[in-house]
Amino acid sequence: MSTQTEHTDHSSGLVRGLDLTVTAAALVFWGIVIWWSTTQTWSTVRYATVFVGGIMTVYALNETRESLAEGNWIDSAVLLPSSIVLITASAYFAANFEQVYLLRQGFALEHEYMLARLIIISLLYLTWREFGNLFLGLVIGVMIYALFGDAVPGVLGHAGMSELTLLQATVTDLYGFYGSLTQLTASWIAPFLLYAGLLFAYGAFDLILRIAIVAARYVKSGVAQTAVLSSAVIGSINGSYTANAAMTGSFTIPTMKESGMAGHRAAGIEAVASTSGQVLPPVMGASAFVMASYLGVPYLNIVVAGLMPAAILVASIGIAVHYTAISDSSSQEMEFSEFFDDPLSNQEKLFEAVRFGIPFGLLIYLLGFAQYTVMTSALYTVIAMVITGITIPVLQSFATSSEEGPGSTLVSQLRKTVFGFRRGAIILAPIAIILVVISGVVNIFGTTGVPAKIALLMINISGGVLLFAVLLGMGVAILMGVGMPTVAAYVIVAILIVPTFVSDFGVAEITAHYTVFYAAILAGITPPVATAAVVAAGIAEANFWKTCGAAIKIAAPLFVLPIAFVYNPGLVAMNVGLTTLIVGTLVMLGAITIIYGLNYPFQMSLGKRSLLRAGLAVLGVLIMTYPGRLLKIAGILVFAGVFFGEKVMTRGLELPFNRGASQ
Repeated sequence: MSTQTEHTDHSSGLVRGLDLTVTAAALVFWGIVIWWSTTQTWSTVRYATVFVGGIMTVYALNETRESLAEGNWIDSAVLLPSSIVLITASAYFAANFEQVYLLRQGFALEHEYMLARLIIISLLYLTWREFGNLFLGLVIGVMIYALFGDAVPGVLGHAGMSELTLLQATVTDLYGFYGSLTQLTASWIAPFLLYAGLLFAYGAFDLILRIAIVAARYVKSGVAQTAVLSSAVIGSINGSYTANAAMTGSFTIPTMKESGMAGHRAAGIEAVASTSGQVLPPVMGASAFVMASYLGVPYLNIVVAGLMPAAILVASIGIAVHYTAISDSSSQEMEFSEFFDDPLSNQEKLFEAVRFGIPFGLLIYLLGFAQYTVMTSALYTVIAMVITGITIPVLQSFATSSEEGPGSTLVSQLRKTVFGFRRGAIILAPIAIILVVISGVVNIFGTTGVPAKIALLMINISGGVLLFAVLLGMGVAILMGVGMPTVAAYVIVAILIVPTFVSDFGVAEITAHYTVFYAAILAGITPPVATAAVVAAGIAEANFWKTCGAAIKIAAPLFVLPIAFVYNPGLVAMNVGLTTLIVGTLVMLGAITIIYGLNYPFQMSLGKRSLLRAGLAVLGVLIMTYPGRLLKIAGILVFAGVFFGEKVMTRGLELPFNRGASQ
């Protein structure tokens, strides 16, 4: 008994020690990131090698701590060597950068090839550990295709690679796993995720939940709308619809079920919110930064281009969630006391608005008006967030004469700041892993000429018809998006499909990128995989297929938007003008037509209801996709007639022109 107790005490002591080490490693890591961002002493490639080693250190320590806390010694025993390999490789390549990168391109020493093999094995293990069998299978499949492409018949065949060429393409030339995507992650995405970590630590998302709970008192579907708001906002920063469904669904789904909503509908709403959050500006699940890099345009242009599509999505999903909620007669309000002890006073609300508003306003100013780079803007925003995050509560303690004095408040906020740095590194780690791997995959694609082969294949299959090409591209995007974080799925389909849309079908570049980007996230709610729906259904203890059905009904316009982008020039534009507003409004009304048809609780027989739903859905698709405005307006008038006609026949509503006759 005493031996077991000693073993338990030893384990808990080790876990506590690792906990402190994770925090220390995160602080050192962010110190390196901030130092490089301000000085840029090293080249971007050299910095990327150090970045990978730093984030892998944080990841290894944190995951080992969690495994030991769960009593899983085997996982720790495999995890540590894998991470040590990547950390050692980063140190080696950083220390020998000139020889490896400048003097030995296309050639490496034997021990470097051996290190490259270990790096590939380690990354494959971490990929499987973090993202499962599907993504692991994709990466291994790409490598097998690279090695044995000469055995592939037809247009997709190529000359094949030797093992050493594969090692050079992925590791030793520092173009693969340490390539452009990893460099982008290190310089652009990392500072933004530090900002996200600080927002978590200082309570910004608690503030969002407070606002949502209050708003829920004034809207009949307020409980469900609260779930959508919180999940979408956090999902935009999170970067993975699957992870977001698990994180936010743990409190939104039980809350919706308690309000009287069926489990599969609550799970469907959460799956849609987590998935759609990935396309919401300004972060867009980190994909906005990658898209800006690919197009060679300012980041703000990408955000502006995404505003109208996001508005269409938010409006249609909000209406769908409202109809879904009222059809389940969910009327119970969210109890504020279940989440928070006390409401905020007006003075506290003002302090919170200043605390979070100044850094965000600075970010908008630097990106939108001063035209600073993404990295510099993010760095200044982080600094501003730390300053306001610490000083505003201290000033508040002076102003309110709270029981917790200024000294105690300062210490408390410093601890939260440290936690924010740690949280930011932990959020970043899995995204960094997936982008390091995808960076290698992209380099293999380029070496084997896959994008050009996919272009020929798409043209042949589609017969040169744009609609068929878009539908085929959406299918590929959904397939590639299965089980992957948003940015990784987007990168792959952008490499494979966008060039074909642009060069062979004349689609504008920004439109082509947004088309595949929106299509890539559909994997989260598209059966038979639908990873966001799987997670949400598990939390709700609901039937998976019913959950998918509810999610598809709510997010139906999302499946049409990629086609609408292509056939409605101006809908996605980096300079929003009158054309964008007009086209966007017409497409939005088409999306609402679909939502109304599929989700409104019509009071009529099953046969008539089914026909009406199908008719409105088809009408909405035509309004959204058909390029001619006259047909769009005619379709909207038909929808308006059905909408008001239903109110007259079912609800007994008197139309204005009938009132005189009845008197």
